[in-house]
Amino acid sequence: MRHTTLISATDLVQHIQDPNWVVLDCRHDLTNPDAGRLAFDAGHIPNAQFAHLDVDLSDKRPDPNGEFRGRHPLPDRNAFVDTLRRWGINQDTQVVAYDAHGGMFAARLWWMLRWVGHDAVAVLDGGLSAWQAQSLPLTSETITKPQGNLQAAAPLVSAVGVTEVFDNLNGGSRTVIDARAPDRFRGENETLDPVGGHIPGAKNRFFKDNLQADGCFKPAAQLHQEWQALVAAPQDAIMQCGSGVTACHNLLALEVAGLTGAALYPGSWSEWCADGSRPVATGS
Repeated sequence: MRHTTLISATDLVQHIQDPNWVVLDCRHDLTNPDAGRLAFDAGHIPNAQFAHLDVDLSDKRPDPNGEFRGRHPLPDRNAFVDTLRRWGINQDTQVVAYDAHGGMFAARLWWMLRWVGHDAVAVLDGGLSAWQAQSLPLTSETITKPQGNLQAAAPLVSAVGVTEVFDNLNGGSRTVIDARAPDRFRGENETLDPVGGHIPGAKNRFFKDNLQADGCFKPAAQLHQEWQALVAAPQDAIMQCGSGVTACHNLLALEVAGLTGAALYPGSWSEWCADGSRPVATGS
């Protein structure tokens, strides 16, 4: 059985010694890039490896024309496949990603594996808290797996660039959904968004609205009902956030809800607002 969206701590612990399961710790702090690694070193799920958002899941170099691509641009697909092989991922490997932030960083890895054509990837529902709630162990020991043989395949997800988002402004048929917290969407958080606001016409769906009070995802039927009120046709929707990370949480929620087909705008707000000629909206 392949897990392709979410996995419970109960199911994960049954496979934690399985040699063809790869567990990746995606903890991160946008204001302290070293925090995730330090947390991993202090204690992590046994047999997990660390995936750094800034190093492993992004390539911050400008595009070939020198243009800024946002705070967390996607790496080259082949380079990312090399990273996945380094973690020991094979064609038939089950990958599990987790964090301690409601899945906001783990969902980025989930989306990226689907981006290179690998569907056997799931996010630990409830994250590290769900693991610890069952009194399951943590360790500070690190592991190295044998080199994997994963090959890139046709993407299972889609992405759009800034040009497509810009062209959609005037009467476009696509709905843009912003996953940032409401204060960031309104333009009121200068710490994370020095240029505040949002893309004109965008709607706000804070990624935490996908979660229950315990940090686990809401049931599929509830997510389906809530998301259909925002997105009548998911294939015409574009998910974005600050830098293409938490937008993946909304994409995961849509997948859980059975509403597939929405695209990611990887550059997101950080790319959009870097060009002063692009329009900005503020408020709710």
